[in-house]
Amino acid sequence: MILPTPIQIYFTAEPPQDSAVFATAFAPDAIVHDEGLTHHGEQEIIAWWKAAKIKYRHRAEPLEMTEAGDKLLVRARVSGDFPGSPAVLTFAFGLTGDRIQDLRIG
Repeated sequence: MILPTPIQIYFTAEPPQDSAVFATAFAPDAIVHDEGLTHHGEQEIIAWWKAAKIKYRHRAEPLEMTEAGDKLLVRARVSGDFPGSPAVLTFAFGLTGDRIQDLRIG
């Protein structure tokens, strides 16, 4: 499966060394919705990403990608230090050009 570049970056970047590359995947005013919280803009998104990687030490393996309206839905097997691991989650990406404008994880 060939993922659009910003989505590929999302799934392959590793903190902290890839923080700058990870940031380039997102639009400056991007929004991420995860675990009932909303993160706005580069600084909040980078902080969320780093904290989640530390807390859960997780990896996500994309399984399939489909389109639903203006979103790209990626189902991924997520494994790490959390109850129910591994779990299959859906990542709903909204892209603007070659950047992630919004992401909802569920």
